[in-house]
Amino acid sequence: MAGRLEGNVTIITGAAQGIGEAYARRFIAEGARVAVADLNPDKGEAVAEALRKEGGDAFFVRVDVSSEEDTKRMAATVLERFGRIDTTITNAAIYHDIDNLDHSLAYLKKIFDVNYFGTWLTARAVYPAMKKQGKGSVITQISDAAYLRFPIPHEDELPSFHYSVTKAAVASLTHFCAASSGTHGVRFNAISPGPTMTEATLKIVPKAMLDMLVHGAMSIKRPLEAEDLCGTAVFLASDDSAMITGQVVCVDGGLIMLG
Repeated sequence: MAGRLEGNVTIITGAAQGIGEAYARRFIAEGARVAVADLNPDKGEAVAEALRKEGGDAFFVRVDVSSEEDTKRMAATVLERFGRIDTTITNAAIYHDIDNLDHSLAYLKKIFDVNYFGTWLTARAVYPAMKKQGKGSVITQISDAAYLRFPIPHEDELPSFHYSVTKAAVASLTHFCAASSGTHGVRFNAISPGPTMTEATLKIVPKAMLDMLVHGAMSIKRPLEAEDLCGTAVFLASDDSAMITGQVVCVDGGLIMLG
């Protein structure tokens, strides 16, 4: 039986680990051809090779999403190999190694360069191909951190709220892009994960906070795994969501209820 994404050409940024890797594995299982796009060549090549060993059509392309030249080269490489771009998931972000104690202007700009401008540049790079096709789906990755407003302890200096505000900005960007691109058949939607038990989350988020979110704030009281997000991504990439654009879908066990 064919998968829901048979023949779909998908670029997934930040696919060398965590949620991005889970997306890549699920998309391959659904019949997609996948470009594993990442800054880390060792991990990215390893993921692409593992997908090929499982019978998938996947390859690695190195990209620094904060570089306009890199994102354009990434799109051109995928077009040269596969001839089209149907779906792009802008998953790459500074998160695993984020410094939550650095609220300087320079560090805020660094986070914006990757998390926000990286999303914008990736979308801009793939958009011409999608517009020419008259069809495409861009799935941005935000976070429930955009909506959870916890006080951050500080003394004299106002915090930058860097990760949260970049993800809020990407949500807004998704709405504007969707409004502008629908006439050309290109859709933009966002997935907003709740606390997902990746290596990065376990490293960054204190266990007490994770327990509070899962057992105190979530309606479905179990931690999310990366695989819990994949079905939503497949749906937003498929024709089943052909009339859905400009939406933020929270996959978080009921932690954030938009609407």
